[in-house]
Amino acid sequence: MSDNNISRLVLPGNHCMPVIGLGTAAFQIPHEVAKTAIMEAIKAGYRHFDTASLYGTEQALGEAIEEALKHGLVESRAELFITSKLWITDAYPDRVLPALQKSVRLLKLEYLDLYLIHMPFSSRLKSDREFPSKEDIEPLDVKGVWAAMEECKKLGLTKSIGVSNFPVKALENLLSVATIIPSLNQVEMNPTYQQKELREYCKQKGILITAYSPLGAPGTFWGNNRVLDNEILIDIAKSQGKSVAQVSLRWLFEQGVGFIAKSFNKERMKQNLEIFDWSLTENDLEKISQIKQMRLNREQPLYEYIA
Repeated sequence: MSDNNISRLVLPGNHCMPVIGLGTAAFQIPHEVAKTAIMEAIKAGYRHFDTASLYGTEQALGEAIEEALKHGLVESRAELFITSKLWITDAYPDRVLPALQKSVRLLKLEYLDLYLIHMPFSSRLKSDREFPSKEDIEPLDVKGVWAAMEECKKLGLTKSIGVSNFPVKALENLLSVATIIPSLNQVEMNPTYQQKELREYCKQKGILITAYSPLGAPGTFWGNNRVLDNEILIDIAKSQGKSVAQVSLRWLFEQGVGFIAKSFNKERMKQNLEIFDWSLTENDLEKISQIKQMRLNREQPLYEYIA
């Protein structure tokens, strides 16, 4: 499937983002495994890649991009949409710019397409690869950190800026001090956690949404099989002649959101792209709207801060 067949969302400034991105949250995955998977994704047609300083995959992604450009798999950097994120240990006004500069350096790029505040809080943890305990969390200096994010955009180090895991209250606080409205909010979203209130709020404010864990993140320490094992989705998939994953991704697409699908399996990567030439029926959509809602069972203290 060529990149030309992948739909796009338009961020402020006419900045186009492919609806589907490949996630690289590959904790404890060897460098070469991640790099090889990203190369396979580029060959399959992916042009949107999502990483973060927390994931430890920025360098692997950067090397894969460099190799893809060298061998003509991608004609130019402009074809790619690259997202990375500011981790909580750098979510302080004086650390935003150095953190972004480090990410850009590891990615071997001159700029990012999108830079996100990863969480709506900060932490004085020494390691940027750690999850905090409740005692390690500090309130985010929203005004100072967002001003630094705006400065990064003005410097041309990122084309767009946004947030991740921000509930409505955190967005309200941000919008009260922002000069530049966040382009996007990346949040957990799938048919079993549909985020209706947050989606409506973001729509009113002109903030796009990208969904992570669109299939429930099976196989990860924070995910489960609740999406893939859902009987309603299984029945719809059978009637459509599609996989449950394809039905779930198609549902997200029909809600007008982007999504980050993390799979390092070559065949599943291709299948995840095959959602743009068919539609769910009104009956399908009605059934999906009735699915019991529950977020992923992640450990405290993150849960209460992004609920």
